[in-house]
Amino acid sequence: MSEPGALRTRLDRLFREVAKFGVVGGLGVLVNLAVFNSVRHFSDLPVVRASIVATVVAIVFNYVGFRYFTYRDRDKSGRTRELTLFLLFSLVGLVIENGVLYTATYGLGWDGPLASNFFKFFGIGIATLFRFWSYRTWVFRALPAKEAVQTAESFLEQAPPRQATRRQPDRV
Repeated sequence: MSEPGALRTRLDRLFREVAKFGVVGGLGVLVNLAVFNSVRHFSDLPVVRASIVATVVAIVFNYVGFRYFTYRDRDKSGRTRELTLFLLFSLVGLVIENGVLYTATYGLGWDGPLASNFFKFFGIGIATLFRFWSYRTWVFRALPAKEAVQTAESFLEQAPPRQATRRQPDRV
């Protein structure tokens, strides 16, 4: 494939991946904010604890969406590894997301409902950048490209066949 054609194909794949990630992530944000506001409204949990509960619910929702929609074509052989890395990077995202909310609420004293939702949303945005990079790089790894497999197969076909050497029987 020509260089411009290969670049166009890679950019097209990246665009589709970002779009699918955005759909799942957007729904995850709605789940996150809905749970956050419900917990705040129906319980006495402090703001950041309510946010952590909402983030955990959204992480579960997002894993299902990413595994079965966004990255369904990716390697599925190491599910334990995949889930462990997903949870690890999601935990880092949780800290980023709720660190922003914590700083605004307890560091700056901005703890009204509007401010809490704004900084929750802002924290989600920052954490999303980290999550996108880490999920696509470490968690949902791409299978080998068809071109690479075909190149390797053609290389093997061109190699001359190895001749087996016969071992001469030992003479006594």
